[in-house]
Amino acid sequence: MEAVTLDTSYNEILGEIKNKVKQAQFKAMVVINTELISLYWQIGNTILSKQNKQGWGSKVIEKLSNDLSIEFPEMKGFSSRNLKYMRKFAELYPDFEFVQQVVAQIPWNQNVTLMDKIQDEEQRKWYINKSIELGWSRSVLTHQIELDLYDRQAISDKKINNFSQTLPVQQSILANQIMKDPYIFDFLNLGEEKQERDIENALIERIRDFLVELGSGFAFVGQQYHLEVGGEDFYIDLLFYHLKLRCYVVIELKAKEFKPQDVGQLNFYLAVVDDVLRHKDDAPTIGLLLCKSKNKIVAEYTVKNISSALGISEYVITKELSKELQTALPSIEKLEEELKGK
Repeated sequence: MEAVTLDTSYNEILGEIKNKVKQAQFKAMVVINTELISLYWQIGNTILSKQNKQGWGSKVIEKLSNDLSIEFPEMKGFSSRNLKYMRKFAELYPDFEFVQQVVAQIPWNQNVTLMDKIQDEEQRKWYINKSIELGWSRSVLTHQIELDLYDRQAISDKKINNFSQTLPVQQSILANQIMKDPYIFDFLNLGEEKQERDIENALIERIRDFLVELGSGFAFVGQQYHLEVGGEDFYIDLLFYHLKLRCYVVIELKAKEFKPQDVGQLNFYLAVVDDVLRHKDDAPTIGLLLCKSKNKIVAEYTVKNISSALGISEYVITKELSKELQTALPSIEKLEEELKGK
């Protein structure tokens, strides 16, 4: 075979082609998943209709399972248990158009998880949209449900911040959406009496897990970020930039109960970052104070008349190590694995 001499651009071209192939594969897998979910809804709707009109019982479903498995031996989704899930699926989502356009964007196994774990319709829809937005795998979805992410992030009246008074409307809404209370640092194997720097260092060591808990859009800028003001040195615990908010986010850790004076230091850092680091196109810097505990009323009064945008949340450290977490879109292999289990 004739030797081929390649210039340095070959690898770039190869990489580009590989990416195009993977994107096409992913789109194909998404189409397959959408068709499968639609099929399951139609089967479930048929069973539901027959049960309501003719009183079909479990024995009929078992016979249907057996006959379908014989007719379509290559398909693994016709167990009586799965047929009952299809019936429940159609009952929970009577709007077929909504199923096709929204629910079918996540794999069947994730829909089963939501049917098992979430009774409230609005919560299910919220987790579906989050799964689509962040590309959660089944394990991540389960993990976030177990950690009550809906209550920590979706319900705004539990959060303590002044975003609505200090930020433009759309910026305020988004900032409130990304804030949680409490933050769960279950990936840290630390005792209760660890100091702030111990927690901070542990978070940096597990930065990927920390970013997952913070949520989509956070980019890490620095730890103990140095600021020189008036000839004196100051150090921000953790500095991030949020890609959707288009602003810096200053995070200060307090390994104790919240005290009003803690906000003074955070407010100082926000003013300096806005003056020194903020680009003219950036939105105002946001501050987040994470503390071991807080008195809700004291915290609310503290942020009430402060002009800088900031919020106060608790954090929880448990000894249980987290399972695999990911925020990127699921891989082709992961989708194939999910679909094989249908």
